[in-house]
Amino acid sequence: MIMDRKSVRIVFMGTPEFAGFSLRRLVEEGFNVVGVVTVADKPIGRHGSVLQPSPVKQYAESCGIPVLQPDRLKDEAFLSELRALEADLQIVVAFRMLPEVVWSMPRLGTFNLHASLLPQYRGAAPINWAVINGDSETGATTFFLKHEIDTGDIIDQIRIPILDDDDAGTVHDKLMTSGADLLIRTADSIVNGSVSSRPQPPMPQEELRPAPKIFKDTCRIDWSACSRSVWNFIRGLSPYPAAWSVLRYEDGHEADMKIYRAVLSGRRAVEAVPGTIVSDGRTYIDVVTGDGQAVRLLEIQLAGKKRMPVAAFLCGSNLSGCQFVM
Repeated sequence: MIMDRKSVRIVFMGTPEFAGFSLRRLVEEGFNVVGVVTVADKPIGRHGSVLQPSPVKQYAESCGIPVLQPDRLKDEAFLSELRALEADLQIVVAFRMLPEVVWSMPRLGTFNLHASLLPQYRGAAPINWAVINGDSETGATTFFLKHEIDTGDIIDQIRIPILDDDDAGTVHDKLMTSGADLLIRTADSIVNGSVSSRPQPPMPQEELRPAPKIFKDTCRIDWSACSRSVWNFIRGLSPYPAAWSVLRYEDGHEADMKIYRAVLSGRRAVEAVPGTIVSDGRTYIDVVTGDGQAVRLLEIQLAGKKRMPVAAFLCGSNLSGCQFVM
């Protein structure tokens, strides 16, 4: 049965800006979004006294779309509210893992937009890990949900290159826009009855690259890795949450430093210990890596200070005798 965009009732589930962009496109393209599910408002500010709604909630409320914010997705009160929306289709972008009672509810199913070329990079941080691993290409996938996370049948995919001057932030922005195009194309295929899907291609476990959630400890730089790996690591965590290392001063005291941008410097210092700093004290900071080469830092943030270019940092800092702790 062929339907039109207005006749299919859609519930959208998502939280961050990446999801909010897709929700905006759905509404602007004339799809009938009858409800939104997102996380509870988050406390912000020094004392946590201000509650900030997610980007998805902010946009939904600006359009008068009903918003549900369940603590538990299996809670009967939430399930009753969700059923009352009488969705024909559910669309998920950057949200929590759904229980079957939720994803099996609509008659046309539930599909997810995931920021990788599945089956690679299943998990919470696919964009970061694709850049960290030095991939030259990534993309986005729409797929129907099933029990195991990010394993459902593929509906459609798009591909984009990862360039040397990209970081996780620029790749995020590219996928946010091209992923929304893919989402609209997928929703149209479901609405007009032309949708088809295929199982994810089988791949040996050792060839699969996971995309687990990133924590602070994940972001600590291992200077014993080769220079290209360190550079990719910094790119893959910029601008958020940012790679970091411990800077040890000549007198022994230490401070955390976030590193937002870097390049391969071309310097060779084979005999130097990884983490050794080479600097002219005015314009550059090179850090020796495990292959005897170096990464040149471009933009950094010392704990308690502002993010700044290296030249600005060196105007007020003396790195003589300093090095990064392994």
